[in-house]
Amino acid sequence: MANKWLQREIANQLSLDTPMLSKIERGDRKAKKEQIPLLAKIFHVAEAELMTLWLADQVIELIGYEENALKAMEVAEEEIKYIQKKTR
Repeated sequence: MANKWLQREIANQLSLDTPMLSKIERGDRKAKKEQIPLLAKIFHVAEAELMTLWLADQVIELIGYEENALKAMEVAEEEIKYIQKKTR
């Protein structure tokens, strides 16, 4: 594991019990958004990279199996660009 930590040590850092961390590792559960910065630190990866993956998982879970998911993503992309441009 990261830094040779035991699973129970990482679970403790995330305020989880070991079985819940195990479910996250297996993909049976999702990590919470507020856990992303700590996970990035523990595993020595960029927080932005983990946050991008976390957000992508959220989108996939919400619309991944919808027939028009890709078209909806295109529309959402344009709206996000507009919102970000407006708030800069």
